[in-house]
Amino acid sequence: MRVGYFSNSVNIFLAVFAALFPIVNPLGGAPIFLNFVRGCTSQTRELLARSVAVYGFLLLLGSLIIGAQVLLFFGITLPVLRVAGGVVVTSVGWNLLHQGDEPAERANGTPLDEAHAKDQAFYPLTLPLTVGPGSIATTIALAASHKSTFETDLAMSLSSLIGAVAGLIAVALTVYFAFREAPTIERVLGKNGTNVLVRLFAFILFAIGVQIIWLGARDLLGEIPGR
Repeated sequence: MRVGYFSNSVNIFLAVFAALFPIVNPLGGAPIFLNFVRGCTSQTRELLARSVAVYGFLLLLGSLIIGAQVLLFFGITLPVLRVAGGVVVTSVGWNLLHQGDEPAERANGTPLDEAHAKDQAFYPLTLPLTVGPGSIATTIALAASHKSTFETDLAMSLSSLIGAVAGLIAVALTVYFAFREAPTIERVLGKNGTNVLVRLFAFILFAIGVQIIWLGARDLLGEIPGR
């Protein structure tokens, strides 16, 4: 059984990381972050990178733990929540697959000076430039897709939670290292390398969205009388 719980944690970890990585897009966001903090010292850039990673993790963790509960509180059933969340995830994945370069308005921010940089670590560097509505909605959808586990098997639910939190930590770490090493990433990967990675994970995200839709639709079909 313990092997099953470990396997479940690994599967949840991979699903969370693969779903959120292309939306948060640390590699694509690194040049944007660098554009904002070019006027800051390397120590300040590292502090900001760490702050953005921590804030982003806390936002996603809150979405994971209470996001689906808030929607269920308003009377939205779990199958409907799964279908709606799956549509959002699929839409985000599809848009990422077909988008062009980063929108100009996102990249062309006003550079921050040393005196005001720390005050803007949460807004706008974390929200919405790093963790936005897409990643928050995806996290809620992922939580909803596994919510039934919490009602049937406490040990399995704990393993799912551990895997999900580990996935969020992994995303936060990639944000930290990508933003901290933004000058190096800008030189090594360039736009083409970044686009290849983002497109790959975007396709995985699209497939995850379809899977979540199917889980919800299957439950809804099962509620039809006579089936």
